[in-house]
Amino acid sequence: MRPVIVMTQTSEFNKEDTCILHKPFIDVEPLSFDLNLLDVNYDWLIFSSKKAVKHFQSYLHKLNIQKIAVIGEKTADYCKTLGLDVSFCPTDYSQEGFLEEFEAVKGSRILLPSSAAARTLLQNGLKQQGYLVRKIDLYKPVPHTENINEVLNLIAENKVDAITFASSSAVRYFFESHHYIPFNNYFVIGQQTLDTLNTFNVQGTMAEIQTLESLIQKTLESWEDNAI
Repeated sequence: MRPVIVMTQTSEFNKEDTCILHKPFIDVEPLSFDLNLLDVNYDWLIFSSKKAVKHFQSYLHKLNIQKIAVIGEKTADYCKTLGLDVSFCPTDYSQEGFLEEFEAVKGSRILLPSSAAARTLLQNGLKQQGYLVRKIDLYKPVPHTENINEVLNLIAENKVDAITFASSSAVRYFFESHHYIPFNNYFVIGQQTLDTLNTFNVQGTMAEIQTLESLIQKTLESWEDNAI
């Protein structure tokens, strides 16, 4: 018998012979921005998530860019389905990894459309490296209350074996929704997400690689070890 795993990220993920419940804890609210920012000639357009690509897609025809960079294989694949040529994707799918591996001509103009709640590490790090960075807040995250309540009910009914998180926002929305959650089998992507989980005095296990595949693999490995 396989464990029932709740995955809380926005993008859906399936794995054969694995019982996955897709319950995103984050919904999004689109934001307006100054369209004059699109009139600038940019050397690089950077997408830090598949969601950013989706929300910026309708503005691409107004933009004059030279190259596109992304963080994450899924984001790169989604860009390719839209006919967008991705020139750079770091081997480490994180802001830290991007900053370490990315190289461009100093003074390059970079456009960074992303969530209003995104970490500022990438934006600030690129500026410190000598690039001219313009950040656009495309949307802001809001709690997906219905899904959070559904998962809380499943926990109360002992129908969940593991919960996974791919972002700090999902962690905060879940634990801020209820004073006490009688569950303690969490798996996360990224040190930042794990640190956020720890602020609620909750422990979790982090995947070695920052991919959903690695996250599920780590969950299954833990389940098998404990079942022995």
